[in-house]
Amino acid sequence: MLGLKLPTDPRWVNIVEKNIEDILTDHAYCEQKATSTAISLIVSFPEYTDLVQEMVALVKEEISHFKMVHDLILKNGWVLGRDRKDDYVLQLITFFPKGGSRTTQLVHRLLYAALIEARSCERFRLLSEELEDKSLAEFYRKLMVSEANHYTMFLGFARQYGDRKEVDKKWNDLLEFEAEIMVNLSKKETIHG
Repeated sequence: MLGLKLPTDPRWVNIVEKNIEDILTDHAYCEQKATSTAISLIVSFPEYTDLVQEMVALVKEEISHFKMVHDLILKNGWVLGRDRKDDYVLQLITFFPKGGSRTTQLVHRLLYAALIEARSCERFRLLSEELEDKSLAEFYRKLMVSEANHYTMFLGFARQYGDRKEVDKKWNDLLEFEAEIMVNLSKKETIHG
């Protein structure tokens, strides 16, 4: 359903289980960045009213997810660590050339967002099925559903605002590129890396 060309190596869950504090910190920042992305889309493309409406709802949802993860960190007696660079996203956003029309820029940003949400969904599914800590597994199962909805929303907007055939080609090309990135990832206690 997600269209990902390379699934996450299941051994990634073993890395996560040994580094729960680190993965939760990384996850908290992912939620914060998702909130920032939604706000950025509102600021950059205010004339797309239906997008703005959905991004307002997304800001509320993503910041509530940040709070949920932060509460989990505090519940375990930890504090939120420092943010680290996201190698996955830094590599991913090099795919499309800079510039182009406003519509092209919007479509590219929406496709990046869709793919990041799709990979998050896939990772959350893996955590929900494989983590030994059943309460944490259930936590990720609930978030997995949310990420799937975000993925389809972003992809739907890209198809709505761009030429469908062109958008689908870009999406498939981006999926292929993402698979190449993933070959060298799944070795860290991060949501995407």
